[in-house]
Amino acid sequence: MKTGYERIQADEGSSFRLLHQRVKAEDFAWDYHYHPEIEIVCVYGGNGRRHVGNHLSYYQEGDLVLIGSNVPHGGFGFGAIGEHEEVVIQFMPDFLGDGFLHKPEMKSIKKLLERGLQGIKFDGATKQIVSEELLKIKEIPPFQRMVYLLNLLEFLSNSKEFELLNKRETRYDFGMRDQLRLRKIYQFVEENFTTEIEIQKVAELANLTVPAFCNYFKKNLNQTFTDFVNEYRVNYACKLLNEGRTVADACFESGFNNVSYFGRVFKKLKQVQPSQFALQK
Repeated sequence: MKTGYERIQADEGSSFRLLHQRVKAEDFAWDYHYHPEIEIVCVYGGNGRRHVGNHLSYYQEGDLVLIGSNVPHGGFGFGAIGEHEEVVIQFMPDFLGDGFLHKPEMKSIKKLLERGLQGIKFDGATKQIVSEELLKIKEIPPFQRMVYLLNLLEFLSNSKEFELLNKRETRYDFGMRDQLRLRKIYQFVEENFTTEIEIQKVAELANLTVPAFCNYFKKNLNQTFTDFVNEYRVNYACKLLNEGRTVADACFESGFNNVSYFGRVFKKLKQVQPSQFALQK
C-alpha cells in the first residue's frame, strides 16, 4: 500500500508516457496517489473501482476517465475481477511547451483539461471510439503519436457524453502530516485485516478520538472506515476464491466472521455472490 506523490517519466523519444498493461486484478494494491501529469485511463471490459478526488464509485463494462493535474486518484485495477487490461496516457499540461494551451486553436482542449480537475468520465460512443483508437496509438512512431494525442484530446473536448465526477476542483491538498497519518492507517489495515479491527486502536494510531477519526476518514476517502476494511477483505477473498478455496474459507481467512454477512458485502461490491465469482474467470 502507498499514498502520496508518484514520479512519472516520459517515454524515451516522447513528450509523454504511454502504458498498456494486462495484469491480474488481485495484484493491484490500494494506491491513492497524485502527480502533476494529466492522465487518461481506459479500462477494457470488466468492472472495478473508480476513485478520483473525493468521488468513489464502481464501473462496469470498462471505463474511460480523464484526470486533471495533481488530482488524487486510486488505481483502477483495485477491486476489479479477473484480468485487468488498461491503456494509460500521462502528459504534463505544458507537454508541447509553455503557452501552447493559450493558442486560439487549443481553446476547446484547454477547457477540457480545466474540467479534468474535477475528473471526467466518458460514456457511450465516445468511450467506444476512444477505447478502439488507444490500441492503435502504441503502434505508431513518436511524432505521429503526439499528433494522435492532440486529435484524441480534440475529440474528447467536443464530446457531450461525459460526467464530472466531483462538484469542485479536487487538487491534492494533503499536508505531510495527513500523508503520514493515512500511510499508518493503510499499513495497519494491511497487516491486521484478517482479524477483528477495533476502531479505537486505529483512532489512537491517528491521534484522534473515534468520532474525529470517523469524520476525518470519511472526508478524505469518501467512504467509511468500515466500508474501506470490508472492501479490502473482499478483494483478498477474491484472490482466495480464484485459487479454488471454498466460500467459507474465503470468508473467514479474509477477516469476516459470518458467512451470510460476507455474502451480502461481497454481492454489493462485486455484483455477484461469492459462489458465482470463481465461475466468471
